Formats: sequence, structure tokens, C-alpha cells
Amino acid sequence: MKTINIGILREGRIPTDRRVPLLPEQCKAISEKYPFVKFFIQPSPERCVKDSEYESLGFPLQEDLSCCHILFGVKEVPIPLLLHDKTYFFFSHTIKKQPHNKKLLQTILEKRIRLIDYEVLTDKNSNRIIAFGRYAGIVGTYNAFYTYGQRFGLYDLKRAYACFDYSELKQELKKVTLPPIKIALTGGGRVSNGAIEILKELKIAKVSASDFLAQNFSYPVYCQLRSADYHKKRNGEAWSGEEFYSHPERFYSTFYKYEKVTDLLIAGAYWNPKAPALFTKEDMLRDDFRIKIIADITCDIDGSIPCTKRPSTINDPVYDYNPFTGELELAFSNHDNITVMAIDNLPGELARDASKDFGRQLIENVLPNLLGDDKDRTIEKATITKGGKLTEKFAYLEDFVRG
Repeated sequence: MKTINIGILREGRIPTDRRVPLLPEQCKAISEKYPFVKFFIQPSPERCVKDSEYESLGFPLQEDLSCCHILFGVKEVPIPLLLHDKTYFFFSHTIKKQPHNKKLLQTILEKRIRLIDYEVLTDKNSNRIIAFGRYAGIVGTYNAFYTYGQRFGLYDLKRAYACFDYSELKQELKKVTLPPIKIALTGGGRVSNGAIEILKELKIAKVSASDFLAQNFSYPVYCQLRSADYHKKRNGEAWSGEEFYSHPERFYSTFYKYEKVTDLLIAGAYWNPKAPALFTKEDMLRDDFRIKIIADITCDIDGSIPCTKRPSTINDPVYDYNPFTGELELAFSNHDNITVMAIDNLPGELARDASKDFGRQLIENVLPNLLGDDKDRTIEKATITKGGKLTEKFAYLEDFVRG
């Protein structure tokens, strides 16, 4: 079997991400299972694991990874660092035609890079097989309660990144004391499942959508909302999940009924740019718009949450949105403002736990297809570019990169 050299990239995007696609012990397990694979590690002072941890297991550190056939990263690779004619794995954030990554995709094509995006790696039933979603949900929801405590002066949680691991984070939650607020959680996937872990840890009662709307409670509650709960067809026909996911532009949002009773919104639902926003900037001016804190885990800029006008950062996690001016202001600066947490690399706050879980998925679900037979076309279907061209599945990006 021909030797395959795999490089672990240093994260170069600013702000720096501390996650890694594979921990040192996972690289070792792969080397033992696939003796023809050799790993090379690009040094980094920022990772959640030290360079010496890779070195101690026999993996060489080197700046130049041009000897590698395949390069694994997490976030977008800085354009000047992209190497010609290599296979890259990372979250490219290009499949929704994100304007800020247009040049990235253009350069990838120019350099004839084979780009495989983690976000579109799926099984034969089109289910995603690798993601950081669970930890995005965990950390995003923890941050929602951190933000609530800060805004209303009820308690003071340690920041998630300052916790040694998930176990310590859960210990911190014992500080949380809440009034009888109503919490709306959107979504039904990995992100929302991670969010529910935190809500259960806090022993917050789950209620139905109908009770959430109609009843008052003497204790904090949450409601998990799926797409059918806050969308209707424009032509008045009955709800169709299949149609919503294939043609979301045929639907409109009915989230206004939840705006009137929700204190804290945790946004964890995947958003298609063709789908309606949950609410509008005009809705946020209404006297009965009750939401004061939004934890936007999805972090689609100017997307499903209109007041998510920019990402926040791990170092500066929260900002205020002034609904009267439409401008962003300092967090907690005015009681009439809406406070937004929109960190776009949430799993980076629990980097080692998140990396371990991600590496496990990579080993179990991706590498057998990459290093063996791609029998379900798992790798092929997730390949966005190859040989300087967009693949057939992603040909819809042609106008984006050429325009």
C-alpha cells in the first residue's frame, strides 16, 4: 500500500481556534490501524494540546507540510497558506455563498485543491456523520445562562473556556438561580440535543408548545420548537416537512406568537438562506416583543435572527442590539436593548472535549471511506472542488465564484 502522508494544520484564522481535528492518541490509533499512514504536525502555541504531546508519540513537528497528501484543519485556512494540488478537510463556510469566503473558494479553485467540507459529509441516508454541533449546543446554552446572570445580576458563572472540562462546567451550573422565565429552544439536531443536556442539568422543566403559549408557570420552563411549530405555507396548505426543507421560500414565519411569551431564546435550528427569518427588525420594535436575551448558536449573520449583525468572540462574547436605532451597542448598556451571544466557534471553549468527540467521529465515520473503499460515495459527495473545478453537486456555486 502506498504511503499516505497526513498533515494536521495549525489553525490560522483570527481569532485563533484551539480545537484540533485529531488528538495525539487518536493519531496513534489511526497509525496502528492503517500502517501506511504517516502524520506530520504543524506546530502551534494555541492548541488545546501541546506540541510535545504529539512529539512524545512519535509524530514529527514541521512548518512545511508540502510533503502531505491530505491536510486536516478545523476552521477556514488563510488564503496565503493554501498549498497547490492538495486535499483539504475543513469547515469552509462557502456552501451558502457566504460573501466573506468568496475569495477563499476562488483561490481553492485556482490552486486546484480538492476541498472536502466536514459540513457536507453524510451517510447513504444523507445524515451528517461528523460535526461539532453537540458541543456548540452545550457551550452556547451555558453561555445563554452566563449572559442571563450577567444582565440581571443574579449570579456569576465562570466562563466556559476557563473550565478545565465539561465536568467542571456542569459544576458551575449549580450557581444558577432563575426566576420563572420562559425559554424557547429552536431545532431538533445535534445543537439542540447539546442544549438540552444543559437544560436538563439545570432541571428546567420541558413543556409543550401549546402550554408554553397559553400558561404561566411559577418556575422556569423551556419549549423545544421544531420548524412546523413556527412556519406555515404561504398558500394555506397543510404543513409538509419534506416541502419545507426542499422549498423553504414557500413558507412564512409564525414565530410572532412565541415572541410575546419568551424571555430567553436559544437559536439552534439550521437555517436555509431561502427560509424566512424568525422575526423582523420591525417586530422587535413592538411593545409585546418580550425577548431580552438571544443565544444565537447558529450565528448566521443577518440570517434567521435579524439582530445577529456580527459574530461575537470568546474574549468578547456578548453585545447589545438597540431595536430603535438598529445599531450594536456595548453589552448590558440599556435595559431596552436586546442582548445577543453569537460566538461562531463555541466548541472552542471546551476545545479538548470537543476535539476528542470530533476525532472519534472522524475515525469511525470518515477515515474508512477516505483510506479504504468509498462504497457509499461519502467522500465523493462531500467534495466541493476538484482539479480546479466545482463538482457537479456544487455547481450551483458557479455564479458565486465567477460573479
